[in-house]
Amino acid sequence: MKILLLPVLLLYILGTSAQTNQKIYDIIDAVSAERIENDIQKLVDFGTRNTFSDTISNIRGIGAARRWIKSEFETISKDCKTCLNVFYQKDFVTKEGNRRVPHDAWVVNVVAIQKGTKYPNRYIIMSGDIDSRGSDTMEFTKDAPGANDNASGMAGTIETARVLSKYQFENSIVYVGLSGEEQGLFGGGGLAKYVKEKEWDIIGIFNNDMIGNIKGVDGVIDNRTFRIFSEPVPTNETEKERKSRRFYGGEVDGISRQLARYVHKTVKTYMPEMNPMMVYRLDRFGRGGHHRPFNDLGFAGIRIMEAHENYTQQHQDIREENGIKYGDIIEHVNFDYAKKLTTVNAINMASLAWAPPAPKTVAIGGIVEPSVKFKWDKVEGAIGYKIYWRDTTSPTWDNSRYVGDVSEFMLDGIVIDNYFFGIASVGKDGFESPVVFPNKIMR
Repeated sequence: MKILLLPVLLLYILGTSAQTNQKIYDIIDAVSAERIENDIQKLVDFGTRNTFSDTISNIRGIGAARRWIKSEFETISKDCKTCLNVFYQKDFVTKEGNRRVPHDAWVVNVVAIQKGTKYPNRYIIMSGDIDSRGSDTMEFTKDAPGANDNASGMAGTIETARVLSKYQFENSIVYVGLSGEEQGLFGGGGLAKYVKEKEWDIIGIFNNDMIGNIKGVDGVIDNRTFRIFSEPVPTNETEKERKSRRFYGGEVDGISRQLARYVHKTVKTYMPEMNPMMVYRLDRFGRGGHHRPFNDLGFAGIRIMEAHENYTQQHQDIREENGIKYGDIIEHVNFDYAKKLTTVNAINMASLAWAPPAPKTVAIGGIVEPSVKFKWDKVEGAIGYKIYWRDTTSPTWDNSRYVGDVSEFMLDGIVIDNYFFGIASVGKDGFESPVVFPNKIMR
């Protein structure tokens, strides 16, 4: 009897701790560079998508663009037997007090929600920006094709919806086109407020802004590296939490940073040819993106984008000066690279949407002891838990141990002073929640 049970037990252990899942490879294979190219071209063909451009025309301006995006989401929903709830979410923005707003207008986002089967109020959000601009953000009539900034991110979001709508997930996924980014992050701000009012439980926000350029203004050509921007700790942390960090650590272990590490780990596992570059900053130096309004309200959010920007091709009127061609035209977009970064989003969205919730409370102890101990709250849907740890100077979780379906554990021989630690919950198919940094001390 023991001999018969041993192989079965071994297979179960291997299955629950497997490093890869075939469904993720299927998602990788399903993302299409050709469809992304077609969508970018369609968005470029609207001439300008400035937030304050024409809303009546069916062939030019922001109105035509957002109606087309909505129709694409609706077509996807029809193909998956109405699995998406598609709607506009909007806020009124006035000229008064806003230096980048030329006239009062509605800032309209296009939202498509794929409801989770088990945790419908837990959401992972992927966004691209609908709007574009030229050299003068107040000029809203000139051509502003915005091929890379940000038809690429919008096309990637639509393509991700096409691919992931073929699957069912335990958690909900939101695909959204945001407006008003170039005038002050109005679309992200409006949706973040909407999310807060609806009391959505947010797993994280993936902001995709410029995912199609491989030739930087610095002369570097790189089609494998991309950046993941994340803030270190939430802006709404309490004074008690801030003081605790001084003694126990956690200066670079906020929820957004854990989301960035999650992406890094997933990509290194499933797309080892890619080079995810974690940047320890909210966004580029002194600049902003649509994940920031979510961060401002305490939600986990990151920005995924190309590694090498070309500033002559963003926020520029189409022209040629001193031999330099300015303008964000489609000829500068590398569709295979946009496919790769779209795939990065798709596999991480799926992994999170299939994963159980993360533990709410993780306690840690082991002061002046030769071992470190943990205690955490069990969560529904987890078949076990994984302890992660790393050197205090390492940007990634480099060590881990799967400990099964328990709520406390001790790592013998590991001194608490020398490492940072965290806990992730593990589902039946091996999908994991983001790591939770300890938020309670055991004496």
